[in-house]
Amino acid sequence: MLIGGAILSGCRNNSTDGSSVTPAELRNYSVTPALVKNVMSGVEVFSLISSDDRISGSPNFVFGGAADGAGILKNNDGTFTLLTEHEDNYAVSRVTLDKNFKPIAGDYVMSSLQGNWRQCSGTLATPEEHGFGPVFLSGSEGFSSAGGNGSVDSRIWAINPLGPRNTAKALPALGVWSTENAVPLPKTAYANRTVIVIGDDNTDAFGGQVAMYVSNTVGDLDNGKLYVMARPNDEQRETQMVKGQEYDVVFREIPGGLNLSGTDAAAEAAKAIRFGRVEDVDYRKDGVGREVFFNVTGQNNTGSLADRSRTKWGRVYRLRLDPTNPLVGKLSVLLDGDQVTLNAGVPTFNENRTTGPLETSFMNPDNLVATRNFLYVQEDPNSYNGGDPNINRHDAYIYQYNLNTGELKVVLEADHRREGGRPFVKTDGTPFGGTVNPGVNGSWEYGAMLDVSDLAGIEGTFLLCIQPHGWRGAVYRDPDKDGNEPAVFGGAPDDQASQIVILKGLAR
Repeated sequence: MLIGGAILSGCRNNSTDGSSVTPAELRNYSVTPALVKNVMSGVEVFSLISSDDRISGSPNFVFGGAADGAGILKNNDGTFTLLTEHEDNYAVSRVTLDKNFKPIAGDYVMSSLQGNWRQCSGTLATPEEHGFGPVFLSGSEGFSSAGGNGSVDSRIWAINPLGPRNTAKALPALGVWSTENAVPLPKTAYANRTVIVIGDDNTDAFGGQVAMYVSNTVGDLDNGKLYVMARPNDEQRETQMVKGQEYDVVFREIPGGLNLSGTDAAAEAAKAIRFGRVEDVDYRKDGVGREVFFNVTGQNNTGSLADRSRTKWGRVYRLRLDPTNPLVGKLSVLLDGDQVTLNAGVPTFNENRTTGPLETSFMNPDNLVATRNFLYVQEDPNSYNGGDPNINRHDAYIYQYNLNTGELKVVLEADHRREGGRPFVKTDGTPFGGTVNPGVNGSWEYGAMLDVSDLAGIEGTFLLCIQPHGWRGAVYRDPDKDGNEPAVFGGAPDDQASQIVILKGLAR
């Protein structure tokens, strides 16, 4: 598949074309109030869309649950097309927004009949930013036969944002992973090449990998080569790397990668670093794009991982790629929820999560977005301790990390409405559809966070997907109406709801 030019402009995060844009008139468009609290001073929050909304232009459209990855582009008529991956519906919705970001129509560009796996994070590649597109790369996260996440047979999809329903193309050349995201670097990173960094959210003995696809033809998604990240000394244990150090890494080719039915064994043969579930990936918006960041969400240190070879509470990494060769770089741990130290090669974790720097409160970073000066890191708390309030001391946070100073702050927290018995009611005072279980601490999470400042014409404007997993009901089943209801957890059809909010006033 060779993806060429197009008539649209758009971005996964933020564009910097310098064009003049009439500022959008942002307001609450959803009947569902924003499910966030403790918002950073100076930041405004607007509710954009939820599963309880009915859109006038598409009265039968239901916004799906588990809103995860997303991408947005501007159309020639001034409207916007918003794609959202609904992880547990195995589907991707497509919502049209007017010039003020009001939803006016909706459908599904990919239903579960084609999606087939959980659709996680995604990246919208555009000619302006990446030199090809527009094409939405949707990462599929498969389950292993042993349970949990495993790179058995799931695919990365190429979706035409304006194409007919269920016409996405599988991209076997990008490998067979339990994919969280596949992120093309901008065209400024490596001239006349397409370089895509892939996060593998795997839990098995092989761990999760950071992979890279490289083609010497811009927009070629079929004929490049596939590589995995390794250390020159073949050290595969993640926790042999600690904060304050920088480590040489290389990307080693997976021979015959285009024809593999699974890439775990090949990655192991290449001595790939075994990370504890690689999640989202992004690059710094510095006009170059060779400074890459990724989250590793973590795994419990039990069973085969009792040696503590992988992070438990999660890490944020920085990868500085070589200016001329994308297969060489320097890797460092920016943030470490475990505060690992090494004594004669033996890792020691900070067991007291009430002391230490703010990152000690990490509960499994998942999604992230990079701007020129900041990282925004979103949590997806795992259930290692059953919501023990002495360990899971808060609900899911979004953190702001200053790339220039290293300062870390909390931006906001998921609002489970536990305090004071606040009811879950819509803006008209009626109850939410379905029922809402606030759950234990950290039982909700976030999805994509998109920098839409340039599209909205308002500095510091972002879209944020929220997954309130306790909000469920039969009314939310089969939102794409294809008759296929994925049974992800417990064998029951998925019946979750979700929402997207707008954040205004965040620093970039």
